[in-house]
Amino acid sequence: MTVTPLGIPRRLLEFTLDGEPVRAPEGSTILDACRAAGKDIPTLCEGDTLTPKNACRVCVVEVEGSRTLVPACSRKAEAGMEVRTGTERARHSRKVVLELLASSVDLSTTPRVAEWLKEYEAKPDRFGPDAARLNEEPRVDNDLYVRDYGKCILCYKCVDACGDQWQNTFAISVAGRGFDARIAVEHDAPLTDSACVYCGNCIEVCPTGALSFKSEFDMRGAGTWDESRQTRTTTVCAYCGVGCNLTLHVQDNEIVKVTSPHDNPVTHGNLCIKGRFGYQHVQNRD
Repeated sequence: MTVTPLGIPRRLLEFTLDGEPVRAPEGSTILDACRAAGKDIPTLCEGDTLTPKNACRVCVVEVEGSRTLVPACSRKAEAGMEVRTGTERARHSRKVVLELLASSVDLSTTPRVAEWLKEYEAKPDRFGPDAARLNEEPRVDNDLYVRDYGKCILCYKCVDACGDQWQNTFAISVAGRGFDARIAVEHDAPLTDSACVYCGNCIEVCPTGALSFKSEFDMRGAGTWDESRQTRTTTVCAYCGVGCNLTLHVQDNEIVKVTSPHDNPVTHGNLCIKGRFGYQHVQNRD
């Protein structure tokens, strides 16, 4: 029998979304309401376990009376507001943002970006071959995960996950200013010399693959990574009695990475080093 937990009742707000009346629980964002109404709004920096940062600006929509476009991921729905998601102004803004991102960083492992580039007719190549790119080599300084800052869009999700929103380790922060801003550990040192505890929760929230399992990085380099051949099995971590849920990603009878369900009331997508990376003994054939 499935038991649905009862939360605190929330008042329903009525407002207009693309000309249609909709209702959303008080406290919902415009993005929440759009998803409930079946409207597909692109977003990169939004995370369902993190406070919105408003960094990528891909999810902007028009709100009647607002001088500027507003980010749907953080703007709360209000009674009586009129929201338009597919106006020429909103679509043009998303197109330009996607072009700027795709022209400056590698988005090849970012889910759905190829689809959005086509949908919004974005042409990153229009900036020419001299467009500034962050052509940084991947940093492989440990056996667990890789930092490929050439794919980083500075969404700050890893900083928040490592900081006061979840892990409270504060090993990751933003270094530099302006165009020199980048994600780094203290003194830009190797990961092994930092305060990192290797929980991998930064990998869990990274939207572009800038942070990835070493196993995934190696398989992509060898051309063997194939998500269509992978199965996902959710189980309970056996290392301690907390009861964290693990989702095992298996390809060719080998565990290739581990994630955690974001809707799990124990972990909310977060794990420790043992749960995230301690699976090698399972497939030790010796």
